[in-house]
Amino acid sequence: MTLRQLRYLREVMRQEFNISRAAAALHITQPGLSRQLHLLEISLGAELFVRSGTRLTALSESGRSIIGIAERMLDDVEHIREAVRERTHAARGALTIATTHTQARYALPEVIRRFAARFPEVRLSLRQGTPAEVSSLVLTGNADISIATEPVEPVAGLAMLPCYELHRIVLAPARHPLLRAKRLTLQQLARHPLITYDFAFIGRSKIARAFEAAGLAPNIVLNAIDADVIKTYVEFGLGIAILPAMAFDRKRDKGLRAMDASHLFEPNTIHVGIRRNHYLRGYTYAFIEMFAPQLTRAAVEKAISEGPPRAIARGAAPALTRAV
Repeated sequence: MTLRQLRYLREVMRQEFNISRAAAALHITQPGLSRQLHLLEISLGAELFVRSGTRLTALSESGRSIIGIAERMLDDVEHIREAVRERTHAARGALTIATTHTQARYALPEVIRRFAARFPEVRLSLRQGTPAEVSSLVLTGNADISIATEPVEPVAGLAMLPCYELHRIVLAPARHPLLRAKRLTLQQLARHPLITYDFAFIGRSKIARAFEAAGLAPNIVLNAIDADVIKTYVEFGLGIAILPAMAFDRKRDKGLRAMDASHLFEPNTIHVGIRRNHYLRGYTYAFIEMFAPQLTRAAVEKAISEGPPRAIARGAAPALTRAV
Protein backbone atom coordinates (compact mmCIF):
# COMPACT_ATOMS: atom_id res chain seq x y z
CA MET A 1 0.00 0.00 0.00
CA THR A 2 1.34 3.42 -0.95
CA LEU A 3 0.24 7.00 -0.39
CA ARG A 4 -0.12 7.34 -4.15
CA GLN A 5 -2.66 4.51 -4.20
CA LEU A 6 -4.60 6.14 -1.37
CA ARG A 7 -4.67 9.41 -3.33
CA TYR A 8 -6.03 7.49 -6.30
CA LEU A 9 -8.70 5.91 -4.12
CA ARG A 10 -9.76 9.30 -2.79
CA GLU A 11 -9.92 10.85 -6.24
CA VAL A 12 -12.05 8.03 -7.65
CA MET A 13 -14.54 8.59 -4.85
CA ARG A 14 -14.52 12.36 -5.44
CA GLN A 15 -15.21 11.81 -9.14
CA GLU A 16 -18.23 9.64 -8.24
CA PHE A 17 -16.41 6.45 -9.35
CA ASN A 18 -15.89 7.69 -12.90
CA ILE A 19 -12.49 6.26 -13.81
CA SER A 20 -11.96 8.46 -16.87
CA ARG A 21 -12.62 11.67 -14.91
CA ALA A 22 -10.46 10.52 -12.02
CA ALA A 23 -7.59 9.61 -14.35
CA ALA A 24 -7.82 13.02 -16.03
CA ALA A 25 -7.78 14.79 -12.65
CA LEU A 26 -4.74 12.75 -11.59
CA HIS A 27 -2.99 13.20 -14.97
CA ILE A 28 -2.52 9.48 -15.49
CA THR A 29 -3.94 6.93 -17.93
CA GLN A 30 -7.12 4.99 -17.17
CA PRO A 31 -5.33 1.60 -17.37
CA GLY A 32 -2.65 2.91 -15.00
CA LEU A 33 -5.26 4.07 -12.50
CA SER A 34 -7.18 0.79 -12.68
CA ARG A 35 -3.99 -1.20 -12.16
CA GLN A 36 -3.01 0.79 -9.05
CA LEU A 37 -6.47 0.37 -7.56
CA HIS A 38 -6.27 -3.38 -8.20
CA LEU A 39 -2.82 -3.53 -6.54
CA LEU A 40 -4.22 -1.66 -3.54
CA GLU A 41 -7.00 -4.23 -3.21
CA ILE A 42 -4.48 -7.07 -3.45
CA SER A 43 -2.27 -5.52 -0.76
CA LEU A 44 -5.25 -5.12 1.59
CA GLY A 45 -6.76 -8.47 0.73
CA ALA A 46 -10.23 -7.04 0.10
CA GLU A 47 -12.29 -5.52 -2.69
CA LEU A 48 -12.77 -1.80 -2.08
CA PHE A 49 -15.45 -1.16 -4.73
CA VAL A 50 -18.83 -2.41 -5.78
CA ARG A 51 -18.64 -3.24 -9.49
CA SER A 52 -21.16 -3.58 -12.28
CA GLY A 53 -19.22 -5.33 -15.02
CA THR A 54 -16.09 -3.23 -15.48
CA ARG A 55 -17.68 -0.13 -13.94
CA LEU A 56 -17.16 1.03 -10.36
CA THR A 57 -20.45 2.06 -8.77
CA ALA A 58 -19.73 2.57 -5.05
CA LEU A 59 -17.37 1.79 -2.19
CA SER A 60 -17.70 -1.68 -0.75
CA GLU A 61 -18.10 -2.19 2.99
CA SER A 62 -14.31 -2.55 3.23
CA GLY A 63 -13.83 0.60 1.17
CA ARG A 64 -16.16 2.58 3.41
CA SER A 65 -14.29 1.37 6.48
CA ILE A 66 -10.93 2.74 5.30
CA ILE A 67 -11.74 5.86 3.28
CA GLY A 68 -11.90 8.13 6.33
CA ILE A 69 -8.56 6.82 7.59
CA ALA A 70 -7.01 7.26 4.14
CA GLU A 71 -8.22 10.86 3.93
CA ARG A 72 -6.79 11.68 7.35
CA MET A 73 -3.45 10.14 6.38
CA LEU A 74 -3.32 12.17 3.16
CA ASP A 75 -4.28 15.33 5.05
CA ASP A 76 -1.52 14.69 7.58
CA VAL A 77 1.04 14.32 4.78
CA GLU A 78 -0.06 17.65 3.32
CA HIS A 79 0.08 19.23 6.78
CA ILE A 80 3.70 18.10 7.10
CA ARG A 81 4.54 19.73 3.77
CA GLU A 82 2.76 22.95 4.72
CA ALA A 83 4.48 23.08 8.10
CA VAL A 84 7.88 22.86 6.40
CA ARG A 85 6.91 25.52 3.85
CA GLU A 86 5.77 27.74 6.71
CA ARG A 87 9.22 27.53 8.30
CA THR A 88 11.22 27.98 5.11
CA HIS A 89 8.98 30.34 3.09
CA ALA A 90 6.57 31.96 5.55
CA ALA A 91 5.36 34.68 3.17
CA ARG A 92 5.47 32.70 -0.07
CA GLY A 93 2.90 30.29 -1.45
CA ALA A 94 -0.64 30.17 -2.83
CA LEU A 95 -4.10 30.92 -1.45
CA THR A 96 -7.31 29.89 -3.22
CA ILE A 97 -10.56 31.46 -2.08
CA ALA A 98 -13.90 30.05 -3.18
CA THR A 99 -16.67 32.63 -3.04
CA THR A 100 -19.86 33.92 -4.59
CA HIS A 101 -20.08 36.71 -7.14
CA THR A 102 -21.48 39.20 -4.62
CA GLN A 103 -18.57 38.72 -2.23
CA ALA A 104 -15.97 38.71 -5.02
CA ARG A 105 -17.43 41.84 -6.58
CA TYR A 106 -18.33 43.96 -3.55
CA ALA A 107 -16.76 42.67 -0.32
CA LEU A 108 -13.32 41.35 -1.30
CA PRO A 109 -11.55 43.88 -3.58
CA GLU A 110 -10.25 46.11 -0.78
CA VAL A 111 -9.25 43.11 1.36
CA ILE A 112 -7.38 41.59 -1.59
CA ARG A 113 -5.62 44.89 -2.29
CA ARG A 114 -4.38 45.06 1.31
CA PHE A 115 -3.40 41.39 1.33
CA ALA A 116 -1.44 41.68 -1.94
CA ALA A 117 0.48 44.66 -0.56
CA ARG A 118 1.40 42.75 2.60
CA PHE A 119 2.09 39.36 0.93
CA PRO A 120 3.34 40.11 -2.60
CA GLU A 121 4.78 36.59 -3.03
CA VAL A 122 1.52 34.76 -2.35
CA ARG A 123 -0.40 33.74 -5.49
CA LEU A 124 -4.03 34.55 -4.84
CA SER A 125 -6.82 32.84 -6.79
CA LEU A 126 -10.59 33.30 -6.70
CA ARG A 127 -13.07 30.60 -7.67
CA GLN A 128 -16.73 31.55 -7.91
CA GLY A 129 -19.88 29.50 -7.48
CA THR A 130 -23.00 28.99 -5.41
CA PRO A 131 -22.70 28.53 -1.63
CA ALA A 132 -22.93 24.74 -2.08
CA GLU A 133 -20.29 24.74 -4.83
CA VAL A 134 -17.77 26.84 -2.90
CA SER A 135 -18.21 24.65 0.20
CA SER A 136 -17.53 21.59 -1.95
CA LEU A 137 -14.35 23.18 -3.32
CA VAL A 138 -13.02 23.60 0.22
CA LEU A 139 -14.11 20.13 1.33
CA THR A 140 -12.32 18.48 -1.61
CA GLY A 141 -9.13 20.51 -1.13
CA ASN A 142 -9.56 22.60 -4.29
CA ALA A 143 -9.79 25.80 -2.26
CA ASP A 144 -8.33 26.83 1.08
CA ILE A 145 -11.31 28.76 2.42
CA SER A 146 -14.79 29.72 1.28
CA ILE A 147 -16.58 33.03 1.79
CA ALA A 148 -20.34 32.82 1.33
CA THR A 149 -23.64 32.24 3.05
CA GLU A 150 -24.13 28.76 4.42
CA PRO A 151 -25.34 26.27 1.78
CA VAL A 152 -28.93 25.08 2.06
CA GLU A 153 -27.70 21.64 3.17
CA PRO A 154 -25.03 21.61 5.94
CA VAL A 155 -21.64 20.27 4.85
CA ALA A 156 -20.06 17.80 7.26
CA GLY A 157 -16.35 18.35 7.75
CA LEU A 158 -16.44 22.14 7.40
CA ALA A 159 -16.21 24.71 10.15
CA MET A 160 -18.44 27.68 9.26
CA LEU A 161 -17.28 30.85 11.01
CA PRO A 162 -19.84 33.71 11.01
CA CYS A 163 -18.52 37.07 9.82
CA TYR A 164 -21.33 39.56 9.31
CA GLU A 165 -24.98 39.87 8.31
CA LEU A 166 -26.27 40.81 4.85
CA HIS A 167 -29.44 42.89 4.90
CA ARG A 168 -31.60 43.37 1.84
CA ILE A 169 -32.79 46.25 -0.27
CA VAL A 170 -35.25 46.53 -3.12
CA LEU A 171 -33.89 48.13 -6.29
CA ALA A 172 -36.15 49.86 -8.78
CA PRO A 173 -35.66 52.23 -11.72
CA ALA A 174 -35.85 55.94 -11.00
CA ARG A 175 -39.46 57.22 -10.88
CA HIS A 176 -40.83 53.74 -10.18
CA PRO A 177 -44.18 53.97 -8.30
CA LEU A 178 -42.79 51.92 -5.39
CA LEU A 179 -40.47 54.80 -4.54
CA ARG A 180 -43.44 56.74 -3.18
CA ALA A 181 -43.98 54.16 -0.40
CA LYS A 182 -42.84 55.31 3.02
CA ARG A 183 -42.27 51.73 4.23
CA LEU A 184 -42.30 48.76 1.88
CA THR A 185 -44.65 45.83 2.41
CA LEU A 186 -44.63 42.34 0.91
CA GLN A 187 -48.07 43.05 -0.56
CA GLN A 188 -46.62 45.97 -2.53
CA LEU A 189 -43.70 43.89 -3.81
CA ALA A 190 -46.01 41.06 -4.88
CA ARG A 191 -47.79 43.39 -7.32
CA HIS A 192 -44.65 43.94 -9.43
CA PRO A 193 -42.44 41.67 -11.61
CA LEU A 194 -39.55 40.48 -9.45
CA ILE A 195 -35.94 39.67 -10.36
CA THR A 196 -33.86 37.83 -7.78
CA TYR A 197 -31.20 35.20 -7.15
CA ASP A 198 -31.42 31.65 -8.38
CA PHE A 199 -32.73 28.95 -6.02
CA ALA A 200 -29.15 27.72 -5.52
CA PHE A 201 -28.60 30.66 -3.17
CA ILE A 202 -29.92 30.38 0.36
CA GLY A 203 -30.94 34.03 0.26
CA ARG A 204 -33.53 33.21 -2.38
CA SER A 205 -35.12 30.56 -0.15
CA LYS A 206 -35.45 33.06 2.69
CA ILE A 207 -37.15 35.50 0.35
CA ALA A 208 -39.55 32.79 -0.80
CA ARG A 209 -40.34 31.83 2.80
CA ALA A 210 -41.22 35.43 3.68
CA PHE A 211 -43.77 35.61 0.87
CA GLU A 212 -45.16 32.18 1.71
CA ALA A 213 -45.60 33.13 5.37
CA ALA A 214 -47.65 36.13 4.26
CA GLY A 215 -49.79 33.99 1.94
CA LEU A 216 -48.42 35.74 -1.16
CA ALA A 217 -47.10 34.43 -4.49
CA PRO A 218 -44.42 36.75 -5.90
CA ASN A 219 -44.29 37.25 -9.66
CA ILE A 220 -40.69 36.15 -10.30
CA VAL A 221 -39.84 36.85 -13.94
CA LEU A 222 -36.07 36.24 -13.91
CA ASN A 223 -33.49 34.33 -11.84
CA ALA A 224 -29.75 34.98 -11.94
CA ILE A 225 -26.65 34.27 -9.84
CA ASP A 226 -24.94 37.58 -10.65
CA ALA A 227 -26.04 40.80 -8.92
CA ASP A 228 -24.73 42.91 -11.82
CA VAL A 229 -26.88 40.93 -14.29
CA ILE A 230 -29.91 41.43 -12.05
CA LYS A 231 -29.30 45.18 -11.86
CA THR A 232 -28.95 45.41 -15.63
CA TYR A 233 -32.41 43.95 -16.16
CA VAL A 234 -33.87 46.25 -13.54
CA GLU A 235 -32.39 49.20 -15.43
CA PHE A 236 -34.11 47.90 -18.58
CA GLY A 237 -37.43 48.04 -16.75
CA LEU A 238 -38.11 44.29 -16.61
CA GLY A 239 -38.87 44.33 -12.89
CA ILE A 240 -37.69 45.23 -9.41
CA ALA A 241 -34.93 43.35 -7.58
CA ILE A 242 -34.27 42.08 -4.06
CA LEU A 243 -30.52 42.18 -3.41
CA PRO A 244 -27.99 42.51 -0.58
CA ALA A 245 -27.49 46.14 0.38
CA MET A 246 -23.78 45.97 -0.50
CA ALA A 247 -24.67 45.30 -4.17
CA PHE A 248 -25.92 48.88 -4.61
CA ASP A 249 -23.39 51.58 -5.46
CA ARG A 250 -24.93 55.04 -5.74
CA LYS A 251 -22.13 56.29 -7.99
CA ARG A 252 -22.23 53.35 -10.42
CA ASP A 253 -25.96 52.59 -10.29
CA LYS A 254 -27.19 56.08 -11.11
CA GLY A 255 -30.32 54.84 -12.87
CA LEU A 256 -31.50 52.84 -9.86
CA ARG A 257 -32.96 53.68 -6.48
CA ALA A 258 -32.64 51.58 -3.31
CA MET A 259 -35.32 51.03 -0.67
CA ASP A 260 -34.71 49.37 2.68
CA ALA A 261 -36.21 45.88 2.96
CA SER A 262 -34.43 44.67 6.09
CA HIS A 263 -37.76 44.60 7.96
CA LEU A 264 -39.26 42.22 5.37
CA PHE A 265 -36.64 39.49 5.02
CA GLU A 266 -34.44 37.58 7.43
CA PRO A 267 -30.79 38.57 6.90
CA ASN A 268 -28.18 36.16 5.60
CA THR A 269 -24.96 35.57 7.50
CA ILE A 270 -21.71 35.46 5.57
CA HIS A 271 -19.36 32.72 6.79
CA VAL A 272 -15.76 31.74 6.24
CA GLY A 273 -15.70 27.99 5.61
CA ILE A 274 -12.61 25.92 6.48
CA ARG A 275 -12.02 22.18 6.48
CA ARG A 276 -11.85 20.89 10.04
CA ASN A 277 -8.37 20.01 11.32
CA HIS A 278 -6.86 21.55 8.19
CA TYR A 279 -3.40 23.11 8.41
CA LEU A 280 -3.51 26.78 7.43
CA ARG A 281 -0.53 28.87 6.46
CA GLY A 282 0.11 32.04 8.47
CA TYR A 283 -0.92 34.27 5.57
CA THR A 284 -4.28 32.48 5.38
CA TYR A 285 -5.01 33.43 8.97
CA ALA A 286 -3.97 36.98 8.08
CA PHE A 287 -6.38 37.09 5.14
CA ILE A 288 -9.27 35.83 7.26
CA GLU A 289 -8.61 38.48 9.91
CA MET A 290 -8.41 41.21 7.27
CA PHE A 291 -11.84 40.14 6.02
CA ALA A 292 -13.41 39.67 9.47
CA PRO A 293 -11.32 41.28 12.24
CA GLN A 294 -13.09 39.30 14.98
CA LEU A 295 -11.78 36.05 13.46
CA THR A 296 -8.32 36.12 15.00
CA ARG A 297 -5.91 33.25 14.54
CA ALA A 298 -6.78 31.92 17.99
CA ALA A 299 -10.51 32.01 17.21
CA VAL A 300 -10.04 30.24 13.87
CA GLU A 301 -7.76 27.55 15.31
CA LYS A 302 -10.29 26.80 18.02
CA ALA A 303 -13.17 26.63 15.53
CA ILE A 304 -11.51 24.22 13.11
CA SER A 305 -10.30 21.89 15.86
CA GLU A 306 -13.49 21.86 17.92
CA GLY A 307 -17.24 22.19 17.38
CA PRO A 308 -18.98 24.78 15.20
CA PRO A 309 -19.17 28.39 16.44
CA ARG A 310 -22.41 29.94 17.56
CA ALA A 311 -24.28 31.96 14.94
CA ILE A 312 -24.14 35.70 15.44
CA ALA A 313 -27.29 37.28 16.73
CA ARG A 314 -29.65 39.56 14.89
CA GLY A 315 -28.72 43.18 15.43
CA ALA A 316 -25.01 42.37 15.70
CA ALA A 317 -22.43 45.04 16.30
CA PRO A 318 -21.85 47.45 13.39
CA ALA A 319 -18.47 45.85 12.66
CA LEU A 320 -20.30 42.63 11.78
CA THR A 321 -22.91 44.21 9.51
CA ARG A 322 -22.13 45.50 6.03
CA ALA A 323 -24.66 47.72 4.37
CA VAL A 324 -24.84 50.71 2.07
